Amino acid sequence: MTAWRDGDTGKTLMIVEDEALVAMVLKAELEDAGYRVLDLTDRHAEALEVAMACKPDLALVNIRLAGRDDGIELAEHLKEMGIPVMFISGQVSRARSAQTVAIASLPKPYDAADMVLAVTYLLARLRGDPTLPKPSRLEVFDDNGFDLAPAA
Repeated sequence: MTAWRDGDTGKTLMIVEDEALVAMVLKAELEDAGYRVLDLTDRHAEALEVAMACKPDLALVNIRLAGRDDGIELAEHLKEMGIPVMFISGQVSRARSAQTVAIASLPKPYDAADMVLAVTYLLARLRGDPTLPKPSRLEVFDDNGFDLAPAA
């Protein structure tokens, strides 16, 4: 796991992504923004082990995972554990159809600024701060069982 640095947000993220290069770049971008990112995973079982051990504040989950693993099924298990999920996927329609198990979706392709703004916005709403403006590419789902503060 990543060491803490000055300026850390104190928030821990988990990335579950089957494309190794995408996952490594995403991890670096989020760490540069001050987030603690857990070990990268690309499979359902590994992600559940990491989640049980570390209880991240937010999981970023691709819908298509390694092998035949499915990110929507993983999101269901993470929700049962009380861990909010943001889908990071090009499969926008599948993300929308599974909005009861995730708090939001950010479509691929995205850039570093999109991702950092989306994560910052969602974590602020989860802690009850509705003051940040919603990033334009982020789709937020309200029917998911998590207490998201209403957007300002």
